[in-house]
Amino acid sequence: MEKNPDKGYVALLGWALGAIEAADRFDRRYLVVAPPWAEDYCKEHEIPYIAWDFERLNERSLEIAERLKNEGVDVAIPLFEETVEWAGAINAVLMDNPRLHGQAVLFRDKALMKRRAQLGGIRVGIFEEAHEKDDIIRFLKRVNQTLLHLDGDPDDPIHLKAFDKAGCLGHRVIRTPEEVDIIPETEYPLLMESHLDGWEFAVEAWIHDGKIRFLNISEYVTLGYSVFVPATPELESWRVDITREIEKLIKAFDIRFGQIHPEYFVTSDGNLYFGEVAYRPPGFKAFELIERAYGFSAYQASILVFDPKTTEEEIQAFFPKPVEDARGHAGCFGVYPRRRVVSRLEIPIETEEHPYFDYHELTPPAQETVTKRTAFGTHWGLVFFFGEDPYQLRDLLKHQEELDFYV
Repeated sequence: MEKNPDKGYVALLGWALGAIEAADRFDRRYLVVAPPWAEDYCKEHEIPYIAWDFERLNERSLEIAERLKNEGVDVAIPLFEETVEWAGAINAVLMDNPRLHGQAVLFRDKALMKRRAQLGGIRVGIFEEAHEKDDIIRFLKRVNQTLLHLDGDPDDPIHLKAFDKAGCLGHRVIRTPEEVDIIPETEYPLLMESHLDGWEFAVEAWIHDGKIRFLNISEYVTLGYSVFVPATPELESWRVDITREIEKLIKAFDIRFGQIHPEYFVTSDGNLYFGEVAYRPPGFKAFELIERAYGFSAYQASILVFDPKTTEEEIQAFFPKPVEDARGHAGCFGVYPRRRVVSRLEIPIETEEHPYFDYHELTPPAQETVTKRTAFGTHWGLVFFFGEDPYQLRDLLKHQEELDFYV
């Protein structure tokens, strides 16, 4: 698409072909800031590109910010968890607002994030940092003591999470002190949380001028395996309360623009508890699911709300009405082999012939032996579905857990 010089010039931090293709079809000038291995591809396809290694922020961090400023870039947009703090540091320079870097640190450090949420009057569970094995054992005992468990009662589990990794990476559920022994020393320090027994779901919210412009609720079928959008009417019935919680989050974290991806729990007593929030696109191809369900590009939506030159009229014209304007429900299932030894990819006939089956991104196995899944593990690829009935889609996604895709 022809680029409008009166609109913002954006830098995409990280490598995501879906984001690049969306930017190419949009009316904003863009460039991609990605590791050096992307250079040949960018040259071949005439993608505007700057090479940069996203290691830990260091004394060279200012260099990329000044380079983008000299290039005339207005804003940096993070595509992955690892580039969120980089975007904060760069935007602090581009927008002459040092607080943006501090804000990005809150989005990256889960312990700081929870404290900031608490200060904003947002409900969170019990949490602490662990620097060694004994910290976890103490926390497990203290949580269960708080719950007034008696000798012989089964302990409530606790959750361990990496401070600054995305999604389920580094997420473990611990029920006994013995399970702590299997955690490698390299995973410390980490965040410990009490277990919230409730309905977990995610939100994708696009914010411009401090206001929510579009809010999607993603319903998890099984955490780490499957998700679909829009949610069932039961979860959507919480939309007013969820919107109120997102507004608290915007105020607590002083968010003026951008796209956020928070996770929440609805507990049995009808309370909403904050899990965590990310300042970047969600995993599990949720942006692609939103586009399939609604027809608008979620990546273009992010460019729109990040761009300081976007007008109110553009915002109003771009976003559809949540749920009401959806063309159907889109979901995906993350495949992990159920067998220890596999030789080939074989899509189950009942999956492939189901009217809701859309497509898959699975590839033949690279090795025969399947490594044991640690924590929530990483799926081998996604299978996508689309249909009219959210309940049928939900049951279909759940059923995929019983099938073998690798045999």
